[in-house]
Amino acid sequence: MGDRNVNMSNALARGAHSLSLAEKRIIAIALAKTDSIPAHELFLGARNGWGVTLNAKEYAETYDVDTNTAYEQLKHSAQALLDRKWKIVEPSQTRAGRTVTMEGNWVSRIKYEDGAGYVEVSFTPHVAPHLLALRNHFTTYKLKQAAALRSVYAWRLFECLQSWKDKGRWSPTITDFHAAMDAPASCQANFKDLRIRIIEPAVKELREKDNLAIEWEPKKAGRKVTGLMFKFKPEPQGKLDL
Repeated sequence: MGDRNVNMSNALARGAHSLSLAEKRIIAIALAKTDSIPAHELFLGARNGWGVTLNAKEYAETYDVDTNTAYEQLKHSAQALLDRKWKIVEPSQTRAGRTVTMEGNWVSRIKYEDGAGYVEVSFTPHVAPHLLALRNHFTTYKLKQAAALRSVYAWRLFECLQSWKDKGRWSPTITDFHAAMDAPASCQANFKDLRIRIIEPAVKELREKDNLAIEWEPKKAGRKVTGLMFKFKPEPQGKLDL
């Protein structure tokens, strides 16, 4: 499973998810399983919604947990996904200077049988087009690149960086960064808290576990932080110039 790709639209990768680490693991392993599905089936799934069966053995092997823990995480996280929403904010195609917001649920149904070691998850028709049969403007990475991560902030930052990997840099406004990280209110109100609780630990984990060279700096207007600049590349080869 680790060598399979996880794909999602750039808009979704950069959007607000409000997912826990265990919930992100379910989404990722479900998407990795699409690598073995014929393209015509994925097109149908993108139009009508899509269901996938996840078993505890695959989950345990991918995320290095025991089978019992894997099943409990699968079941409880799938239950939580029923109430989770995704959110995408994009520029309006018809009115300059305005944005269009799209929100929806990740899944419409789950099914599990105690003792059987599996959970079925059905993605909604609204989110499926951002996950299946993607041809352009999408983020892709190997499942094993994220599987070792233990922080949801590191995973979110990893996905955002991967969505800009062709350029090797990402420069979000501070508001966009708050949304992408699902930063708590205290971190949104205080940049020091954001740096200590989210940015620095996430960067450290990606450097150590994904072998990414990452440098970052705040962008300011006067004394106020208005944005961030991340520059990154695989296989560190010295300090990067921002």
